[in-house]
Amino acid sequence: MTSNPQAPLLQLSDFSVSYGPVEAVHRINLTVEPGEIVTVIGPNGAGKSTLLNASMGMLASSGQLHLAGRHMLRPRVEDMVAHGVALVPEKRELFGEMSIEDNLLLGGFSRWRRGQRDQRQRMQEVFEIFPRLQERRAQLASTLSGGERQMLAIGRALMARPRLLMLDEPSLGLAPRIVREVLQVVWNLRKLGVSVLLVEQNARAALQVADRAYVLEMGEVVLTGAARELLHDRRIIDTYLGMGSAHAEADAQPV
Repeated sequence: MTSNPQAPLLQLSDFSVSYGPVEAVHRINLTVEPGEIVTVIGPNGAGKSTLLNASMGMLASSGQLHLAGRHMLRPRVEDMVAHGVALVPEKRELFGEMSIEDNLLLGGFSRWRRGQRDQRQRMQEVFEIFPRLQERRAQLASTLSGGERQMLAIGRALMARPRLLMLDEPSLGLAPRIVREVLQVVWNLRKLGVSVLLVEQNARAALQVADRAYVLEMGEVVLTGAARELLHDRRIIDTYLGMGSAHAEADAQPV
């Protein structure tokens, strides 16, 4: 089946994931349209990272996954990458004893293997997004700050020129100022033609940057809608934003 430019970039239908007899994700229906930022929020243990990893083909799943209308019968990491999907995992998984530049080159290896010798051009594009990485291009990844490591992880994923970027908890362990800086980059990715599926426990930050949101609890979607509307939804304010007052709404500002 060939790609359909009119179809959602990613479509999950009755998508489930189990660990042995335990079902961690139950019959999820989710879409990401081209140029859209979609976030999945929810408490720890809700199944957010499991959903993302299974969508990338790292975990076995049931149900259906379509990429731009193409049915991926058994999603595998190699196939997902070949069809323009990249994942930035929660732990970032950088090569600490390699330089920033070498980490980025590895991110472009899939294109090099397909005969596309444009890694230097891609790297320059990443440096334009993250000037700090260019300043430190020879520095070992293990010596970077938390924010710089997250920037490098995103930059490495962008080296493959993905159509869809999956981000797992990009704000984890970062200071609020750095979270805002990283999410500003995520906001700007749509200008590069990159759609984003963002898994995030920081509900406020996620809803400020996303177009649409899914709320996941105990492996099931319990609420979905436009992110800006959910940001002002009393159920979300009381449960996820940690404020039960009008200040919760007043504080919400675009990234």
